Amino acid sequence: MKKALALLLALAMVFALCACGQQAAPAPAEKPAEAPAEAPAEAPAEAPAEEAKDYSGYEIRIYSNSNSAERVEWLVAEAADAGFTISLDTNEVYSGDSAAVQAADENKDGDLIFGLNETRWSQLVNGKYENLKVMDWTPSWADEVGEYKYDGKAYGIVIQNVLMLYRNDEFGTNGTELHFDHWADVVDSGYAWYRQNKVGGTTNANINSAMLFPFADPASPAGGVSVDGWKTLWKFCADGKFGGDDWKYGIEPLNRGDVAVTEFYSSSLYGSIDTAADTSDHPLKGTLNPENWALVDIKDGTYYIAEYLGILDRPGRSAEETEAVKAFAEWFGSADVQAAWGEEFDSFPCNQVAAAALYPDGIPAIYQIPNFALTKVEGTEMTYAEYVAAHSAEWTNILTNLGFYWKDPADAKAEPDWANLDWSVLTQKAE
Repeated sequence: MKKALALLLALAMVFALCACGQQAAPAPAEKPAEAPAEAPAEAPAEAPAEEAKDYSGYEIRIYSNSNSAERVEWLVAEAADAGFTISLDTNEVYSGDSAAVQAADENKDGDLIFGLNETRWSQLVNGKYENLKVMDWTPSWADEVGEYKYDGKAYGIVIQNVLMLYRNDEFGTNGTELHFDHWADVVDSGYAWYRQNKVGGTTNANINSAMLFPFADPASPAGGVSVDGWKTLWKFCADGKFGGDDWKYGIEPLNRGDVAVTEFYSSSLYGSIDTAADTSDHPLKGTLNPENWALVDIKDGTYYIAEYLGILDRPGRSAEETEAVKAFAEWFGSADVQAAWGEEFDSFPCNQVAAAALYPDGIPAIYQIPNFALTKVEGTEMTYAEYVAAHSAEWTNILTNLGFYWKDPADAKAEPDWANLDWSVLTQKAE
């Protein structure tokens, strides 16, 4: 795997250099008069290749929400081979971006954070957390990640987005194509859709962000979202289908034909379809070339997030130890390692050289959808991702206080009296 990736990366770099255009060669210098012949000088001995520095003497403490047991095991082993010793808890210790940041803030022992999303990273970079300060740092590959960077602070490693999918066979639309203006249009589609079962979780939050995008209203006291937005999201919850713990992720009910439309995240889509027949008698078919499923064509596009990598300013860390942390970050975010990470875990790298190596035949359709996360919100100077970051706590409080996403259908909540709600209370954390 690594040899194939190395070859593809080398080719990708060559093509990237060619694309920059060729520079004219300088005119040759005038040939000097020939000097008298002398005895040829003895060729200097070739300098030995410089060995990579071993940084394994310092244990680098990492926090991340990309911390499944498989990811942690892979990264610890690969880092050791590269001369680093790292410590990273699995999602059995903490799970999700909020928990990762909270653990890092409370423990005060972190050297580096990776993962999260723009919402959390804008908070980190802007100093929201008392004990987390992101160091100034610019890796050698900074120009390879495009727009996914907080210059001098944090740089993109993985691009994720949330997707709305549907079956177009007899378990779905029977050949009818689905075209929406907004994600929220699913509530009037006439088809059964999956809805998540709880407040919280990165994917759940991103689905909500996608649903609420057309309802952003900086003047609204309801967390910067119009009341119509909350009504629509309530309908999405009330009329959507949820089937217990077996429906932890939206791909399963779609795969079994229990719903026609679902939401899922991009990084695990193709792997899930590759193994779809393991859990269904009438599974989804066609991975890169869909046979009985499709992406809903949504005019707005979708909500992308990028996971980033940043170095924490850890009090008491020596200059030599900081050098080790920077060297690890440089290594982990590099094109070859990100290509290997992407191939191993079915994720799409921000690093464009790595992406070209992983997908030499072209970028998959799921990563060519328009990205409204970076659209400016009218009436503000913020992108929608920044807007979500600014209001995410209020949105979580509203969802929790009003009882969105009940797990048991028998415990379904009565729809709120939207005209008589005190948003100044609902946007605050419940006592």
